[in-house]
Amino acid sequence: MMNDSNFFSVIIPTFNREKVLKRAIDSVMNQSYPDFDLWIIDDGSTDMTQELVHQYRQHHPLKEKIFYQKIINQGVSAARNVGIHISEGKWLAFLDSDDEWLPDKLYKQKKLIDANPDLKIVHGEEIWIRNGVRVNPKKIHQKFGGNIYKLCLPLCLISPSAAVVEREMLGQMGNFDEEFVVCEDYYLWLKITSLYEVGFIVDPLIKKYGGHADQLSHQYHSMDYYRVLAMYKMLKMRHLNADDKQATLKEIISKSKILIKGYLKHHNLKNLAEIKSISDHARALLMEMGC
Repeated sequence: MMNDSNFFSVIIPTFNREKVLKRAIDSVMNQSYPDFDLWIIDDGSTDMTQELVHQYRQHHPLKEKIFYQKIINQGVSAARNVGIHISEGKWLAFLDSDDEWLPDKLYKQKKLIDANPDLKIVHGEEIWIRNGVRVNPKKIHQKFGGNIYKLCLPLCLISPSAAVVEREMLGQMGNFDEEFVVCEDYYLWLKITSLYEVGFIVDPLIKKYGGHADQLSHQYHSMDYYRVLAMYKMLKMRHLNADDKQATLKEIISKSKILIKGYLKHHNLKNLAEIKSISDHARALLMEMGC
């Protein structure tokens, strides 16, 4: 890595979001902490995304910080991984193109990193906007720091847009798994939190926007299918302590039960056998543990 690289490399993956991309870019370029570069990874957009970024690179006072790379329909995980590969910052900061950073986000995260040099990942609170209206997250979405692996099992508690991660550690985790069309972040956070403490900032760091039709969570309704796969992979790849292993097995069984019931009700048998097999194996492992 070059000695003169910025501390943060910011990566925005995007696909046909010219209408909101400007807001995301502006929120990065308006950061109070200046030691970053910005990488916009365009996953084959057919709108005016490329022209929008070109205008920034022509006219923005900090145009030397802005970079653009186009790939063709490889998905959000591949887009983030391309950004990771071609950037050089010691830490990586991710921003979904439909979200927005608050001005002191990077400053507050850098301050916490400097005060806690053993941290490998830092995230923070969020402001949620749904269909243009601010809403309060439910209790199940409450954010935490520390050893939070078990808290991350039910659902994704760390938003990519709110997280910064150390490059070296992320590489050891294998970056984002491109086999996951959704829940790629959920799987990554499980891998990280099973080994490392998480730094947390209680102040809101981002505005997270939802309710629009092109969100992946709207396109894939059985998110728990991918969560079950992620947890099952964790059992195979990581030697979890007894408490974490037991919690993982119980969560697999719980989510599988709901999935199987839905598959049978709606006569959707595509993933039925796979989930039943995983659930049966989880039950057997839990019995071996005497639970």
